[in-house]
Amino acid sequence: MSQVWSGAGRASGLGQPIAEVMPAPGERLFASAHVGRDDLFWHPQQWLQADAAMPSATSQDTPTVFVVDNDETVRKSLELLFRFAGWEPETFGSAREFLARPRVFTPSCLVLDVSLPDMSGLDLQELVADRVDMPVIFIAGYGDIPTTVRAMKAGAVEFLTKPFDDDVLLGAIRHAIQRSQASLGHEAKIQALRDCYASLTPRESEVMTLVASGLLNKQVGFRLRISEITVKAHRGKLMQKMKADSLAALVKMAVGLRLAPTMNP
Repeated sequence: MSQVWSGAGRASGLGQPIAEVMPAPGERLFASAHVGRDDLFWHPQQWLQADAAMPSATSQDTPTVFVVDNDETVRKSLELLFRFAGWEPETFGSAREFLARPRVFTPSCLVLDVSLPDMSGLDLQELVADRVDMPVIFIAGYGDIPTTVRAMKAGAVEFLTKPFDDDVLLGAIRHAIQRSQASLGHEAKIQALRDCYASLTPRESEVMTLVASGLLNKQVGFRLRISEITVKAHRGKLMQKMKADSLAALVKMAVGLRLAPTMNP
């Protein structure tokens, strides 16, 4: 195995440099995290197939793993680990730096330290709570029960305390990315529905809402004070615009759009 030693990022009080290892042919990269020391010992070992678990992707849709930690050594070590696992890492030294980064709409997750220089990791978690497509994984030098409970109740995927096993962290990230992909896929479907719904005329929207609520054409006509034939015409057009091949499909779309009748019987 060939090693390239970097003089930057020595662990505090230990004087040990970070080793950036380029694996020899047939070898994999392995990292270990230790409490109280951030130097890394790299050695060839059978690798947990984290990269094999993820489908091949272009640079445009490669999952992004954000890291927010005020320890530069930790950031560098995790950046190497995640890059060799097949993900695109982005590291930040503070919550403010991370919040200044524009939101991404590709699969992602956030590896977040509890203790940050400008605000706590828990506070940052609250600020990005609306970003359900970016699950949060906490790492901490220590973790008390109230902190862990608060993080998990707020939706964290995992709360790891050092020393944590690299395989456990990588497994948590794979799970988080799967959740991110599912969330983005769901949002894409909802947006497609919104686009179709936006193409409806105001009258077609009214007919769709009432039909999806279970009313017959005659009842819809009575509600809207139009003829049953006119209702059928609107219904045919809106079914085409919504790309609905059945009433059941239209009802599911209405549920997804959270449509509800606004007129009293």
